[in-house]
Amino acid sequence: MKHKSFSVAMSVYKNDAPCYFDRALESITDQQTIKPDEIVLVVDGPVPDEINTVINKYSERFNLKAIRLETNGGLGNALKIATENCSNELIARMDSDDIAIPNRFEQQLMFFEKNDHVDVVGGNISEFVDNENNVVSYRNVPMFDNEIKKYLKKRCPFNHMTVMLKKTSLLESGGYLDLHFNEDYYLWVRMLLNNATFANTGTNLVNVRTGANQYARRGGLSYYKSEKKLQSFMFKNKIINFSTYIANCLKRFIVQVLLPNKIRSYVYKKFARNSTKM
Repeated sequence: MKHKSFSVAMSVYKNDAPCYFDRALESITDQQTIKPDEIVLVVDGPVPDEINTVINKYSERFNLKAIRLETNGGLGNALKIATENCSNELIARMDSDDIAIPNRFEQQLMFFEKNDHVDVVGGNISEFVDNENNVVSYRNVPMFDNEIKKYLKKRCPFNHMTVMLKKTSLLESGGYLDLHFNEDYYLWVRMLLNNATFANTGTNLVNVRTGANQYARRGGLSYYKSEKKLQSFMFKNKIINFSTYIANCLKRFIVQVLLPNKIRSYVYKKFARNSTKM
């Protein structure tokens, strides 16, 4: 396979659950049909001994490069450092509490082999509560470049934890930058401005932990301000027109600021997820 060398970029911080972190690492090492050449892990500030135990466990039998930061700098900063330190041109993202499908990397590598012009390849996700087999919803995203770029004008077109992307294209677009809960969406917008080509596999690549707390995190004034900043950036760069800018901001203000968590959770599940099986 032409593109068989690739890195995984991850970050972990003090509030991550050690058992979830262990399961995430297991899913991208022991259980993958094609294993990464390296995992570049940014330890975002001091972490408990239990997390260090997991790091040591995988460092002993896998090429895991742990980069330790003295203070917590947030996800955007952590991913910037992780991706800049990856040795390979292809970089896969992985979160510290999700579970990769066993042939996730094989699917993406095969896609790149057949579509070398593409810069970012993501896929769909399943979402579960408590037990991995208790899948409650799916987030399916458009597959083709033109569909993805149209979708991007209103919503984030990738499931961040599923993407594999080219380091050159990433860095040429400015790399990861800090933007509260929108580091990935901000990156896709800048890559679009840099004429990157996008794709999604149309298949499920990662099983994602979800629950009420997830939707609580997607609310509040600080979250809305971040979203509004991103919408302003898209408007100033003529990705969206003024009417789309106003509509996007209004929808986000209602959902993220005005709605209580329970209703926000319902809205996300009803309108942003597919509750039926794929």
